[in-house]
Amino acid sequence: MDLRQIIEKTWDNRQRLTHSGSKEAIDEVIKQLDEGDLRVAEPTNEGWVVHEWIKKAVVLYFPTQKMETLNAGHLEFYDKIPLKKNYKKRQIRVVPHAVARYGAYVSSGVVMMPSYVNIGAYVDSGTMVDTWATVGSCAQIGRHVHLSGGVGIGGVLEPLQAAPVIIEDNAFIGSRCIVVEGVRVEKEAVLGANVVLTASTKIIDVTGSTPKEMKGVIPKRSVVIPGSYPKTFPAGSYNVPCALIIGTRKESTDKKTSLNNALRDYNVSA
Repeated sequence: MDLRQIIEKTWDNRQRLTHSGSKEAIDEVIKQLDEGDLRVAEPTNEGWVVHEWIKKAVVLYFPTQKMETLNAGHLEFYDKIPLKKNYKKRQIRVVPHAVARYGAYVSSGVVMMPSYVNIGAYVDSGTMVDTWATVGSCAQIGRHVHLSGGVGIGGVLEPLQAAPVIIEDNAFIGSRCIVVEGVRVEKEAVLGANVVLTASTKIIDVTGSTPKEMKGVIPKRSVVIPGSYPKTFPAGSYNVPCALIIGTRKESTDKKTSLNNALRDYNVSA
């Protein structure tokens, strides 16, 4: 049987977790996730595809592991999942106290300030994971993305069919933004500080004469800031958070420059 067949059979019958073949298959999937040979979700010509069977392997990995003391210099941890290692060989800059778990893929050229990357995540080359940013389980981060200080990228293992958060190439995620519940931020989009995106968050394009509403996806090159709209409840009318698309990144601006200046082009602080 191939890896997928073994994982599926083990998922349907947890007693197989005691079989050496199942344990070896689960370990192999996590190893390939760690090395970037497998990923939980990947782009195709038809859009992003989520591989549920790989998420199953991640979930099954936990009960196969024993709690143990892990040491990193003078630091001590007590957990089931080992820490990622060999950063020098992988050409990843890791600033104390950045932590990535084994089973998370971090590409060469990534910079990890004091931050956290969870198992199953995928962080592509040239990306900055800034101070106190977190990348949750199975989240997919593209190339040359900037996750600013305090950004929270949500993780998802279950339900299995749920898509992970996806941040595509060259996106800029401003300080203290939160992106969860499978929201996708498309290429070169810019989120201003404190934007919160959930599956139910209204994303309102206000660049035209009439607003256009959407959910779950920030279109490519969009410049987005936090906003609010009035909603009536039994106790009265209150403002509910939303995200406002106020423009697009300008083609005439270099990518590196526009990451910092895109919001200022619209008189909004980064």
